[in-house]
Amino acid sequence: MPAQRHVFTRFATNVSEWAGKPAVFVLAVAVVIVWAVLGPFFDYSETWQLIINTGTTIVTFLMVFVLQNAQMRDTRAIQAKLDELILTSHAENRFIGIENLDEEDLKHLDRLVAKAARGKGRTEASNVSPAVEGRQKRSQGSKRAAPSKTRKQK
Repeated sequence: MPAQRHVFTRFATNVSEWAGKPAVFVLAVAVVIVWAVLGPFFDYSETWQLIINTGTTIVTFLMVFVLQNAQMRDTRAIQAKLDELILTSHAENRFIGIENLDEEDLKHLDRLVAKAARGKGRTEASNVSPAVEGRQKRSQGSKRAAPSKTRKQK
């Protein structure tokens, strides 16, 4: 199974890179234009309509999985890099794993960090409320073992 995963990973990476190129967009537009121009020759029949509907549905359905795979890997890589920066800086270790919090808690932390960035309370962003911190620990569970010791900002 691991070899198959690597095959799909390479496939998803190549397809997502290929799909993001301007030439592919131009090709897609050209296909739609050719289809539209052929409409009068086929009397705008149901078969003529079915061709574009079926083609676009199949491509969309398959691309969702390919692009989601590529996006998930990119997100994990970025998260690992951010976690490493947190661990090697003077930032608070308690921010590692916050991607597992619910939307409300993330918005709350975002407001605190934005306030700290404006200079209205440098340490307030690191003072995560006990409720948020408790949910963070529960949501991390077995997904990620966060360091138990937090660094204090100087």
